[in-house]
Amino acid sequence: MSIFESLPLLAASGGCRNAGKCQLAGACEGAGGVSPAGAIPAGREPAAVGMGTLVFATASNQETEEPESGTTGGKHSALLESPEHVLSTLESDGSRRWLRPKLSPGKWWQRRRIVAYLLMIVFVVIPHLRLAGKPLILLDIAEREFTILGRTFLPTDTLLLALLMLSVFVSIVLITAVAGRAWCGWACPQTVYMEFLFRPVDRLFDNTVGKGGKPRRDKGALLHIARFVVYALLCMFLAHTFLAYFVGTEKLAMWVRSTPAAHPVAFLVMSATLGLMLFDFMFFREQLCLIACPYGRFQSVMLDQQSTIVAYDYVRGEPRKKGKREPLPVVSADGRASVTENRSVGDCVDCNQCVVVCPTGIDIRDGLQMECINCTQCIDACDEVMDRVGLPKGLIRYGSQDSIAGKAKRLLRARTMIYPVILLALFGALLTALVIKSGFDARVIRGKGAPYTIYPDRTASNEFQLRLVNRTDEPQHYEIIPPADESIKIEVLDQGKMTLEGGGTELVPLHVTFPSNLTRGIGRSNLKMTIRDGEQRTREVQFFLLGPR
Repeated sequence: MSIFESLPLLAASGGCRNAGKCQLAGACEGAGGVSPAGAIPAGREPAAVGMGTLVFATASNQETEEPESGTTGGKHSALLESPEHVLSTLESDGSRRWLRPKLSPGKWWQRRRIVAYLLMIVFVVIPHLRLAGKPLILLDIAEREFTILGRTFLPTDTLLLALLMLSVFVSIVLITAVAGRAWCGWACPQTVYMEFLFRPVDRLFDNTVGKGGKPRRDKGALLHIARFVVYALLCMFLAHTFLAYFVGTEKLAMWVRSTPAAHPVAFLVMSATLGLMLFDFMFFREQLCLIACPYGRFQSVMLDQQSTIVAYDYVRGEPRKKGKREPLPVVSADGRASVTENRSVGDCVDCNQCVVVCPTGIDIRDGLQMECINCTQCIDACDEVMDRVGLPKGLIRYGSQDSIAGKAKRLLRARTMIYPVILLALFGALLTALVIKSGFDARVIRGKGAPYTIYPDRTASNEFQLRLVNRTDEPQHYEIIPPADESIKIEVLDQGKMTLEGGGTELVPLHVTFPSNLTRGIGRSNLKMTIRDGEQRTREVQFFLLGPR
C-alpha cells in the first residue's frame, strides 16, 4: 500500500493528530484535516510518516545543495548544446568547467592524507639516497646512464632495461586487476600534490580551509598575486626536486650556487619545468588525469568484473528519493495500525554530496567511469550522509561490480593467475641477465678508411677500435689474450687506454695483421678475441677480417 493510498484510511481512523502543527495548515481538504493526494503542494514530497503524523520534505527541513561542479550550460548556452554526456570538466556548450570540490574529511581522506605526506617526503628524499656509493635512482639522459637501486644501466643494456620496464608495466596491470586504480587515488604524484598541496593553498586564499567548495571571499589583485607567488615557490621547489632525478643532487647543488649564465641550458630546462608545473597545477589540473594520462583509458582492458573499485551500490540505493527514511504506517479500516519498513525507495537520498566532493566532477552513481581515480571522497561524503539519516554506511564503498550485484568474490581468476606467472618469468629473466652480466663490456668496431691493406710480404691488415666499458666501481686494467693462430698478430696502438677508471668507457685502436691467403675464396675470415680484466674475468668477442679473395 502506498503512502497516498493510506491517507484516506488515516482520515477514517480519526484524522490527523497534528492538525494545528501541520506544515500544510490552510491547504488541507477533506475530513480530519488530512490532505488527499491531489492537495499536496508542488515541491513537497512525503519524506516520512509516523503513527498519525505526516511530515513533508521542503527546503526548510531537507538540507539539499546543488552540485557546485554540476553542468550549468556554460557561457555560451545560446549555441547548439550537446544532448549527450560530455567530459566532466566541460560544460555542455564546450566551455571549461572549473571544479572546486568540497572536502569530506572522513576516515578514507585521513588515511590518504597520511600516505600523501609520507610520499611527498619520499619523492624529495629519494634523489639524495645512496646505495653502494651510487644514487638510488638517477636517470642521466645526457650521459645515457640509468642508475636504479644502485645498479647502473648503460646504452648496451637494452635487454635489461626492456625487462625492467616490462616488469613495471605488468606489475601495474596486476595491481589494477586486483585493487583497481589504487595508484591514481593514493600514490600518483599528480594526485598527491594536487589534492594535498595545491588545493589546500586554494582553500587558504578562498577562505574555505577544511571545507572546500566555492570561494567565500572575493579575491582582489593582491590575493591573486600572492596566490601566484605561493604556487611559483612550490613549483620551483618541485621542479628542482624533479631535475635531481635526472642530473643528480651534486650537480644540481652546483647549479643552484652559481649564476644562470654559468649553465644556461640547465637554467632553461629548469625554467621550462617550472612553467609546465605552473600550467599543470594552476590551469590544467584534473584534466591531466582525464585527457593526457592514458591510464584511465587502459582500465577497460585491465579491469574485470571482480576488480576492486570505488562503486555505488545501485541495488541498495535505487530508486533514489530525497528525505529521511522512516517506517511507514499501514492502517486498516478498523483503525488498527502496524509499522512496516518502507522499501518503495532506495537508500540514496539524492543529496549529490558524492558529486560536489569529486575532484574530477563525475557522478559515481553513473557506474564505472574512466574519470574516476578512486580517491574515496565520495565514500566519506556518503557515509557522513548515511549517519545523518540513520542508514547503514557503505552505500558507496570499495567493492567489485560482481559484489554489488550479489555475486561471490573470486580471488583466483584468469587475470590474477596469468599476470603473476608473467611477472615471475620477467623477474627471473631479469635476475638471470644481471647474474650472468660480466664486470665489463667489450665490442669490436671496424675502423675508418680502406677495408684492408696488403703488404709485399703477403700479409694484410685491418684497423679496428675496441670499445671497453668498465662496469665496476674500481679502476681496471685489460689485456688481450693472443689468438691460438700465431700467424695473426693483434697490436694495441694505445696501451694507456687499456686502463679504465670505475664506470669508464674507452675506444682502443687495434691493428690486426694476418696472412693474405687467410681470406682467400670469400674475402673474409672469422676471428675470436679474448679480453681479460685485472680480476681474471674474461669476455670473448667475435668479428671478421677482410682481405683479398
